[in-house]
Amino acid sequence: MNNKEIALKIAKILDDKKAIDIVVIDVSEKSSFADYLIVASGRTHIQAGTLTTEVIKQLVEDGVDPRNVEGKKESGWILLDYGDIIVNIFTEEERNRYNIEKIWSDCKTLDLDI
Repeated sequence: MNNKEIALKIAKILDDKKAIDIVVIDVSEKSSFADYLIVASGRTHIQAGTLTTEVIKQLVEDGVDPRNVEGKKESGWILLDYGDIIVNIFTEEERNRYNIEKIWSDCKTLDLDI
């Protein structure tokens, strides 16, 4: 799978687990550290943890392991580093606080068929 396919698969996994407001941002032309940023929210800390666990589990089944995982569900923000793909899973409150989409608002977002 290429990076775009992996990013879209992550979005689908998040959607299947009822994540809120899933956005896949193509930062490849503006960033030297990643090609795609994925932002999604869980309604609670517990759901944010479940979303994280499910993404990791399903990608490991495809042979794709995260390089690093930062944060805990209790913090309201968990970051999964897949190299060229960065996944940000927030609670709604923390997502509003950091507003990552605004920072990258000059980048394209992918259309999600989910």
